[in-house]
Amino acid sequence: MPDLFDKCHTPKLQEYEVADSMGLIPFFKVMGSEAGPTVVHEGRRVIMLGSNNYLGLTGDERVKRAAVDAVEQYGTGCTGSRLMNGTLPLHHELEEELCDWLGAEAGLVFTTGYSVNLGVISTLVGPRDATFVDVSGHASIIDGARLAPGSFRYFRHNSVSSLRHRLKVWQQEGGEGALVAVDGIYSMEGDVAPVGPIADACREFGARVLVDEAHALGVLGPKGAGVAADAGVEPDLLMGTFSKSLASCGGFILGSKSVVDYVRIACRPFQFTASGVPAALAAALAALRAAREEDWRRVAVRERAAQLRIGLRGLGYDVGPDTGTPIVPVTIGEEWEAGRTWRALLDNGVYANCVISPAVPSGRAMLRTSVMATHTEAHIEEALRAFEVARSTSA
Repeated sequence: MPDLFDKCHTPKLQEYEVADSMGLIPFFKVMGSEAGPTVVHEGRRVIMLGSNNYLGLTGDERVKRAAVDAVEQYGTGCTGSRLMNGTLPLHHELEEELCDWLGAEAGLVFTTGYSVNLGVISTLVGPRDATFVDVSGHASIIDGARLAPGSFRYFRHNSVSSLRHRLKVWQQEGGEGALVAVDGIYSMEGDVAPVGPIADACREFGARVLVDEAHALGVLGPKGAGVAADAGVEPDLLMGTFSKSLASCGGFILGSKSVVDYVRIACRPFQFTASGVPAALAAALAALRAAREEDWRRVAVRERAAQLRIGLRGLGYDVGPDTGTPIVPVTIGEEWEAGRTWRALLDNGVYANCVISPAVPSGRAMLRTSVMATHTEAHIEEALRAFEVARSTSA
């Protein structure tokens, strides 16, 4: 019988070990301070261009105070699932404010954003149903579709014609229910889904649509309500997380009361996961209130992203089109070259995310940079100088 662990001895692992010996592994790095515009890494200050803290709220005194107060009142953990003893007044308050902000009938807070897509999709898509996923969709959407007993089908990235073709084929095959799941903002390239035309296609073919607003909440749309709100679309299901603009950890699903109640009683990843800790719930609630009302943060994050994108393009980097989001992808191409550029940036005081396959297609390794509302013009100028040095080093 073959050994289960044989698969662990792969050339890819050997390549990883070589890169590690050269200081070129950009993963699992330890941060020694809060995720602000700058962080302490290996004992020195670096500019943080690798965080999803888009609105800069993780260091906000109101958010931190709310977390501390929740610990004082409820302790450090709930010690049980939402189903049993893990539901606090904070859960209900957070669900009510999310519904009010985003215009939904009902909502349900999960412990992680990943478990929202994993649980909701696998719960709703039955044996004779299908999930249709953008080929660039988040791993949690893909894994939820794979876990579901129904069919799983891709369509080309942001291609409404491809989606329409897949839905038409499904209809001709006699398939039953269909769920189309898309990201509002795609986390690697930072591009925005054409939610309006996608919703139109879903209505035509009788499909339901789920919009993952993880990277859009707080950033786009009226009062930061996301891509769907910006397009004037009310999706059947709206998913979001607290780990980006909302300065915490966790996630939620919003929709009609009947569907949310069904998820509440049938979703195994929801029912069998310990409840989120009180500090995380309270921090998310305080951050939500700030994100909803403080429009200056949305203005600032777009300005800093534009400054970074224009500056990088002027240095000769491939940053793609202007998406209007805080994410500025820097396409490098070859993985080793991306690793060397990442290392050169870090040596010159800038932390960015190095992204390789399978997170992006093979041959399209990139540096995934993102900005915060609390970055200053001086921060971005300093980062651009580091990119200039990195480019001359690798030339």
